[in-house]
Amino acid sequence: MEKPLKNKAVTGELSELRHDIRNQLSNIQMAIEELKHEMPENSPDVVFYIDTILTSCARINALLKE
Repeated sequence: MEKPLKNKAVTGELSELRHDIRNQLSNIQMAIEELKHEMPENSPDVVFYIDTILTSCARINALLKE
């Protein structure tokens, strides 16, 4: 009978971990969006890196939803 309790504990821990990761991703995304608007002239390289970071954040968020 301990297995269901253990599974609930693991599920709760995973849910908490997902929540914490999403919070950090939100912070990263907001900072990158602000940086994008703060940069006076974005070179193609800077735009590429910013877009890559935002795309990666979105992919991680999608993985967490699965």
